[in-house]
Amino acid sequence: MQFKSPGCCARISACMIAIFLSTCAFNARAPAADATVVTSEPAQDWNAKFAGKEGWVGGDAVYSVVLGPERVAWLFGDTLIGAVKEGRRAGAVMVNNTVGVQIGRAKDSPIQFVTGPLKEGRPTSLFTPTDGNGWLWPQAAIRAGRSLFIFLPQIQRTKDSGAFGFREVRQVLGEIDNPDDPPQAWRMRQHLVPFASFEPEKKRSWGSALLLDGEHLFIYGYEESKKAIGNKRLIVARAPAAKLADFTSWRFRTSAGWSDMPADAAPLAKGVGAEFSVSRMPGGGGYILVTTENGLSDRIIGMFSDAPEGPWSAPVLLYTCPEMSKDKSVFSYSAKAHAWAAGENELLISYCVNGWEFARLFKDDDVYRPKFIRVKLRPRQ
Repeated sequence: MQFKSPGCCARISACMIAIFLSTCAFNARAPAADATVVTSEPAQDWNAKFAGKEGWVGGDAVYSVVLGPERVAWLFGDTLIGAVKEGRRAGAVMVNNTVGVQIGRAKDSPIQFVTGPLKEGRPTSLFTPTDGNGWLWPQAAIRAGRSLFIFLPQIQRTKDSGAFGFREVRQVLGEIDNPDDPPQAWRMRQHLVPFASFEPEKKRSWGSALLLDGEHLFIYGYEESKKAIGNKRLIVARAPAAKLADFTSWRFRTSAGWSDMPADAAPLAKGVGAEFSVSRMPGGGGYILVTTENGLSDRIIGMFSDAPEGPWSAPVLLYTCPEMSKDKSVFSYSAKAHAWAAGENELLISYCVNGWEFARLFKDDDVYRPKFIRVKLRPRQ
């Protein structure tokens, strides 16, 4: 369906050494970032692209991926389909994921939003899990050769009644072999990511961000020892760009180098969210990780590095989202940069605003739409 819209001692010693090395890796910082923020302001022209009043009327996640020279895909998680009347989305239908295909890279390039097929007259999600359990939320994606790869956490509902009444149970890497076709015709194979784990006391997830750098594709994720805001720490893997779905080719960043053992992946930075971006600095001068601080905050931060794997600088405040200070019933999250739309020394960053009360999404057209900002940086020296 389419919508057009803008030995005991030995073991103990080894364990202590491993803990020490892991701690060193976590605390090993690059020199203090000398990139500074020159200006940081809303990008109203990009906000207007996602302000339609009929069809696609809201969504989160907001990942983007270049499909070709003049074709970009926007990937959304939970999405509202319907119409806006007097500032309300009354009667809108929520589906768990949609795609928007943008023709051209300019701020005024049109976007065609796509859902899955109609079922009993209602739109459905474009991507669904092969085992039929729960739903899929898209994360980072990349075009590699003829294929499009999308990381897709598989989610199930929990008994919690609040805004976070869900849990991730598996992680899928979707491989689409015909990304040049319209999304409705995409053929996807789903590969279970064997390194992802979702135990009650520890969680490891991959695909929060992707970066192609030379012959390597860097895969960023997080580990979380407890389910609490601010507890996610950055982990990094890499693979040959053409072998992302060959999980035996993955190597994991440790305190001292790279390992073929997933358990050796060391925490490299703290304060990241479940969704973020890593990209080259616009204008050169290293790399930048953009995230909502601690995953849920009014602060969008950047961390800087001279290498894709780090070490990473202390966080630098890029922007303070105004919504949370004005209204305690909403929260900001999911900040990330869209490198393909960057200007000279300037980043285009999106973030999301949600309501603690689910009904707010239907009462208020101003929340649950992508928010965009432009951040101009003075390059690192």
